Amino acid sequence: MAKDRSLVRASDIGAWAFCQRAWWLAHVQGVTPHNQAQLQQGKVAHAAHGQAVVRAVRLRQIGVLLLGLGLLLVLLLLLSFWFGWSM
Repeated sequence: MAKDRSLVRASDIGAWAFCQRAWWLAHVQGVTPHNQAQLQQGKVAHAAHGQAVVRAVRLRQIGVLLLGLGLLLVLLLLLSFWFGWSM
């Protein structure tokens, strides 16, 4: 299947910005890199990093939720002392 030349991907722009010659060799001349093992290791490392980022975002959301619940409990406690409510 022929490549759609009208579509420009962000990865292509990044590859071109990093090394125009490497981009030209890969996309125009069809030369494949010889360091396939290193490229695969990079893909695995990026996937692991992506999972760590997702985990960090989730933990931050849980932390914000727990902080909000804690503040709500403190507010309720203060209100109960203020109005003399017994719990």
